[in-house]
Amino acid sequence: MNRLSNRIESIEESATLAMAAKAREYKSRGIDVINLSLGEPDFKTPAHICEAAKKAIDDGKYFAYPPVAGYQDLREAIAAKYQKENNVPYKAENIVVSNGAKQSIANVMFSLINPGDEVVVFSPYWVSYDAIVRLTEGKPVMVNGSIENDFKVTAAQLEKVIGPKTRAVIFSSPCNPTGSVFSKKELQDIAAVVLKHKDLLIIADEIYEHINFSGDQLSIASLPGMFDRTITVNGFAKGYAMTGWRVGYIAAPKWIADGANKMQGQLTSANSSISQRAAFAAITGDIAPTLKMVEEYRKRREIVYALLKEIPGVKANYPQGAFYFFPDVSSYFGKSDGQHTIKDSDDLCLYLLDKAHVSLVPGGAFGDPNCVRISYAASENDLKEALKRIKETLSGLKQNQAQRAVVA
Repeated sequence: MNRLSNRIESIEESATLAMAAKAREYKSRGIDVINLSLGEPDFKTPAHICEAAKKAIDDGKYFAYPPVAGYQDLREAIAAKYQKENNVPYKAENIVVSNGAKQSIANVMFSLINPGDEVVVFSPYWVSYDAIVRLTEGKPVMVNGSIENDFKVTAAQLEKVIGPKTRAVIFSSPCNPTGSVFSKKELQDIAAVVLKHKDLLIIADEIYEHINFSGDQLSIASLPGMFDRTITVNGFAKGYAMTGWRVGYIAAPKWIADGANKMQGQLTSANSSISQRAAFAAITGDIAPTLKMVEEYRKRREIVYALLKEIPGVKANYPQGAFYFFPDVSSYFGKSDGQHTIKDSDDLCLYLLDKAHVSLVPGGAFGDPNCVRISYAASENDLKEALKRIKETLSGLKQNQAQRAVVA
């Protein structure tokens, strides 16, 4: 009687949300937890965006259902942004506005993937890529980027896994969880591989495009031949500190946009009318608040990187975008404080939450069980205190007696 569908039973709860929930549980018990698990800006939504939403309410014109794909002027503004900033000739007909980038990805996957189709996922990856592919009854094919290559998958690696059932490739740049940014040359090489395979599509997640310290942000859809092969995913949550407004979108060839529009029409219909007015103000208004936030993230990156280097056994890359570090912590696996032995990154995150009162996310959820994700979307004081607690707590872990005997 109490039986859920196989598709729901086959997927896990979002690891980022699960760790955030555990942090809230500790806080409810009066414990001073520093939460570095959620990828959520700690800045307020810029004032001009909030004012636009208030005006939309007061105007009284935005009380009815919006068009499923979003208001025409917002779609035109998004298309104009891509024409001007990203050199991609999108039109309003190519844009579908959704309830966040996550729904945008789900719309695309359910519109394109049939049971048994394969989707190549560049790993480490954002936690929901894998789950969404499996919900469509497709098969995720993981390709792993190494920390030595800044966690980036190469075109040669991609070529090796493409088969007759491969339908799409998905990745993010800047990347969640690693902060890696693909260079123009790397994207050109990936595009060259894709163009050799008829009907193969790219799903390019650009949600962190504004938080890019490399100065080398490129939309793969702008490369020759890639407009018809690319679904660009983006949104307002990260660059404009609008996570709770829930506005994401795709920009894609019209036939794919039409499919996503049909899918969304049966599931949720349109995004909130007031959120769309806020989004319109964001994408057409002053970019200065976003640039200020990015500079703050840049400072925090330097702080966290310096503090991570002080922790023995932690190996970190130097991220070029987003607001995450994804350090390898596997040197602590098998170590013990005399009562508890760390088995893996899941165990280490729970240990740090319990002992250091710092909430991180295990790397296995992102495709690399040797790592943990640290969000630096937090105040400088919290970041310094959190890294201090982590360093002190990890210093109490030693190789246990049984391991020393084996080594000897």
